[in-house]
Amino acid sequence: MQWAGKVAIVTGGASGIGEATAREFAAAGSTAVIVDLNEERGRQVAADLRSHGQSAHFSRLDVSDAEACRVVLKEIIAEVGRVDFLVNDAASFVSKGLDVTTTDWERSLGVNVRGYANMVQACLEPMRAAGGGAVVNVASISGHIAQPNRWTYNATKGAILSLTRCQAMDLAPFHIRVNAVSPGWIWTPEVAKAAGGDRAKWEPVWGRYHLLRRLGEPREVARAILFLCSQDASFITGAELPVDGGYLAMGSEGLGDTSSFAGTA
Repeated sequence: MQWAGKVAIVTGGASGIGEATAREFAAAGSTAVIVDLNEERGRQVAADLRSHGQSAHFSRLDVSDAEACRVVLKEIIAEVGRVDFLVNDAASFVSKGLDVTTTDWERSLGVNVRGYANMVQACLEPMRAAGGGAVVNVASISGHIAQPNRWTYNATKGAILSLTRCQAMDLAPFHIRVNAVSPGWIWTPEVAKAAGGDRAKWEPVWGRYHLLRRLGEPREVARAILFLCSQDASFITGAELPVDGGYLAMGSEGLGDTSSFAGTA
C-alpha cells in the first residue's frame, strides 16, 4: 500500500536500469514517469506499462539543461499531480582518457553531475508539497576505482557519490532522503553493445570480476532502488548501496582458488 497513489520520476527510464526501475515502480502501484532523450523507446515503455493496467507517463528531456528541467517538471505536475520519488539514472557513457576534449567533459559533467543536481532542484518544491520523499542517484563501482581511458565516466561517478551526501544533508530538513546505488557490471544495452551482443562469450570473462561470478540484471538494481525509496529504508540517507555482486569487496588476488566454482557460470 505504500506505493499506491505515489509518483516516481525515473531519468534514463527508457532502457537498462532506468527502464527496470520504472517497471518496478509501476508494478508496485505507483505512477512511473519515464524521462529520457530517447522519445521513441520511452513512449514504447510507457505504453507497454499502460497496456498492463499500470500508470505511466513519458517526458522527453535533456537533464543537462536546467531550464528545461524546470519546464518539464511543471508539465509533469500538471499531468500527474505530485512527485514522491526521483531516480537519477540518465547517463552519458563517454569514456575518454588522454584524448578527452572539452566537448567530452561538458557532456559527461552536464548529464552525469549537473543533470542529477538539476533534477533534484526541479523536484524539490513538488516533493516538499507531497510531504517529503526519496531520491536515489545511480552511481557506479567505477566511482571507486581506476580503469583505463575512463577519466570522464569514472570522475563523474565519483562526483555523484559526493553529491549524494551533500544533497542528503541539505534535503533532510524537508523530509527527503537521498541515497545512491553503485552497480557492478549489469547486462544493460551499453554492456551488451560492448559484448557485441554475445553474452555467452563475455559473461564468464566479466563475471570473474565479481564474487558471484556473473553479471547482474537491471531488475536486481531496480529492486535495491525501490528498497531505498521504501518505508523500510526510512532511517537511511546519505548512504551508498553497492549492487555489484561483490565487485568492491574483491582484492587484487581476485577469486583466488576457483575450484569451488567449477561448473558454475
